[in-house]
Amino acid sequence: MNNRGFLAVCLFFFLPVAHAQEKPEPPRTANGLSLTPPMGWNSWNKFACNISEDKVRQAADQMVSSGLKTAGYEYIVIDDCWQGERDADGQTTADKSKFPTGIKALADYVHARGLKFGIYSDAGTKTCGGRPGSRGHEYQDALQYAAWGVDYLKYDWCNVGTQDAKSSYLTMSDALRATGRPIVFSMCEWGTAKPWLWASNVGNLWRTTGDIWDHWQGHKTYSLGMMDIVDLQVGLSSFSGPGHWNDPDMLEVGNGGMTTEEYRSHFSLWAELAAPLMAGNDLSAMSPETKEILTNAEVIAVDQDALGKQGDRVKKDGDLEVWSRPLKDGGRAVVLLNRSETSRKVAVSWEDLGYPHSLKLHVRDLWQHKDLPPSAGEFETPVASHGVVMLRLGF
Repeated sequence: MNNRGFLAVCLFFFLPVAHAQEKPEPPRTANGLSLTPPMGWNSWNKFACNISEDKVRQAADQMVSSGLKTAGYEYIVIDDCWQGERDADGQTTADKSKFPTGIKALADYVHARGLKFGIYSDAGTKTCGGRPGSRGHEYQDALQYAAWGVDYLKYDWCNVGTQDAKSSYLTMSDALRATGRPIVFSMCEWGTAKPWLWASNVGNLWRTTGDIWDHWQGHKTYSLGMMDIVDLQVGLSSFSGPGHWNDPDMLEVGNGGMTTEEYRSHFSLWAELAAPLMAGNDLSAMSPETKEILTNAEVIAVDQDALGKQGDRVKKDGDLEVWSRPLKDGGRAVVLLNRSETSRKVAVSWEDLGYPHSLKLHVRDLWQHKDLPPSAGEFETPVASHGVVMLRLGF
C-alpha cells in the first residue's frame, strides 16, 4: 500500500472517533427551584462574623413570632464564619465554640418551625472571612450539606486566584444536584463575570454587583449605596425569570443606615426588580416601621408575582424616575421615585407603560393600602424626598 492509501485507511478509522468525541453535551436544564424569588433572612448584614447557633435559633423563632413567616419569608441562612477547620478526612466542620451542637441539630431546629435552612461557602480556597472554602471539596461538601438538611447554599467568590467563574459554579451546581436533595443555589460572584449571560440553568440567583452598603448613595471610591445598585440593574431584566433571578444583594431594611422613607424605597425597588427578599436585620429588635415595611403584603405580592418579569426604568427626568413591571394579570406595578432632596411631583403616562392613552385604569396605592380614583392617560402625585409612591395599575 502506498502512503496515500495508508493515509486514507487511517482517516477512515479515526475520523468517526474524533467526530464522536466532539458531540456536544445535552442542554443543561433548570433544577426546578425558586419559581418566585426566594424570601428569608441572612445573618451577614447585621451580624457579619459575630454569629452563633443561639442567634440563628433566635432568628428562626422571631421569623415565626414577628409574622415574617406568615408574610412569605421561609429561609434562615447562616452566612460566613460558621466553619471550623476540616477534619482528617477533609470533611467540613462547624466552629465548635459558636455552634456546639452542630449544624444538623440547628437545621432540625429551623425545620421544626416550618422554615428552611441555608448555609454559606466559597468557590475559593478560603471564604471571605478566612474560613475553609470549598475548592477541591465541592462534592464532599455538597453531600455533607445534604446530610445536614440544607435547603439553600450561598456560594461566594473570595480567594479564587485564577479560577474561571463559570466552571467553578458549574462544579458546585453539579455537586448539589448529585446529592438528590433540592438545594437552592445562590451565586455570590458579584457580577464580575456577568453571570446573567450564562447562569440561568446553573444557579437560582446570582449577584449582579458588589456588596450593598447601608446608605442611600455610596462612597464613590469604595462602596455601593442602595441607589448605586439600583442603577446597575438597568438593562438586566431580560435575563431574569422563574427559577433564575438577578440578585442586587440582601436587604438592609432596619439596620440604621437609612431613613424609614429610604428603606421603604429600598423594599419597593427590590420588589419591582423581582429580587430575592433576604432580610438582614436583627429580627428581635424590629421597630414597628421596619416590621411594617418587611411585611407589606401588597408589595410582597408584586415581588412574588408568578409572571416573574423584572421591572425596568421606563422614564428618567433628572432625579425623577418611573419604573414599570408587567404582572401576570395584565396590569403593571409602577414605582414613582424621587431621588432629589425635596418633595417633587412625579408623573407617569400610559405610553410609558405600553398602554393606549385613552385607557382608564384602576389605581391602587400599595403603601397607603387604598384605591385611588380611576385614571386615564396619566397619573401624577407628590413624592417625598428619597421616597417612592408604589402603584398597582389594572383593569
